[in-house]
Amino acid sequence: MRAISKSLLVIALLLSASKGFSQTTLETVFTNSYKSEAAGKYSDAIKAVKEVYDEKNYQINLRLAFLSYEAGLFTESMSYYEKSIALMPYSIEARFGYVLPSAAAGNWDKVLNQYFEIVKIDPQNTKANYRIGSIYYGRKDYANSFKYLEKVVNVYPFDYDGLLLYAWANFQLGKTKEAKLLFEKVLLLSPRDKSALEGLGLIK
Repeated sequence: MRAISKSLLVIALLLSASKGFSQTTLETVFTNSYKSEAAGKYSDAIKAVKEVYDEKNYQINLRLAFLSYEAGLFTESMSYYEKSIALMPYSIEARFGYVLPSAAAGNWDKVLNQYFEIVKIDPQNTKANYRIGSIYYGRKDYANSFKYLEKVVNVYPFDYDGLLLYAWANFQLGKTKEAKLLFEKVLLLSPRDKSALEGLGLIK
């Protein structure tokens, strides 16, 4: 029943009209905003979309969120992303979008919270798991870093970024045997990799 209700919610929101504006009008507005964006005229791109603004329209809020971020309006961008998420609670794209202005504004706790929400929706999302692991590693919380990076490597056993950071997380936790094997796998992907060779050099 829950899956059915989720599907109905998605369909209802995607099919909802925008204050009576026709599909042709919306397509024209979005096309013009893309042209302004390509020319670096973000204010014009934002203005074009705002002319048909509907707070209940997911696509409009998402578009304004992105354009506001590109224009350096991080607070406004986060606000539009929040509206997008409220309209489509299971939207991973809106949550990934939200982290852009949050990170730019230095709100790393908000960034981390969005990644947590993403893995609640999609537990095997490697992008979110990797970034959570990276943030924890940067904070020297190696145990939690290990936990999330392990998920990444289980899904992508031969991925450079995941393997390398997972190797370092193992090393920091004193798992030198595992770290050695992981660093060696990294060298298969990136021969003479400086970080992997550095790690191996620290293991006696």
